[in-house]
Amino acid sequence: MKAKHLTRAALIAGLYVIITYILSPISFGPIQFRVSEALTVLPILYPEAIPALFIGVFLSNIIGGLGMVDILGGSLVTLLAAYGTYYFRDSFIAYLSPILLNGLLISIYLHLLFAIPYWLTVIQISISEAVVVLFLGYPLIRVLKKRRASRKQIR
Repeated sequence: MKAKHLTRAALIAGLYVIITYILSPISFGPIQFRVSEALTVLPILYPEAIPALFIGVFLSNIIGGLGMVDILGGSLVTLLAAYGTYYFRDSFIAYLSPILLNGLLISIYLHLLFAIPYWLTVIQISISEAVVVLFLGYPLIRVLKKRRASRKQIR
């Protein structure tokens, strides 16, 4: 991995942790609004975001207090979603990957930990994820693509 890619990966992981930590009251539990999930679309442009997001979620979930199931489960779901986002990067499915996978898979253990009906948890997590990914992540990708295009024109 080039130094530039490693630096970018570290920055993504660090931003994920910082945003999650600052907004920790709304970032954990069965009813959550994790703003840092806007970064889950970054594999569309940066493959190094895949391991970065895994590390960012892993570290964030350590402070979340839900234990190993969330630390490992959340991190692995994020890794799977990040690969899906990268694989479908040329299609709108890239944005659906973190929404659907987090909604369906994270809800499995959250509904068990909090004794809340599974489908209720799926709906809440999916809506929260959709809002963050589509209203923050999608514009983020558009801005980054424009910056990339303008830099290529300068060269």
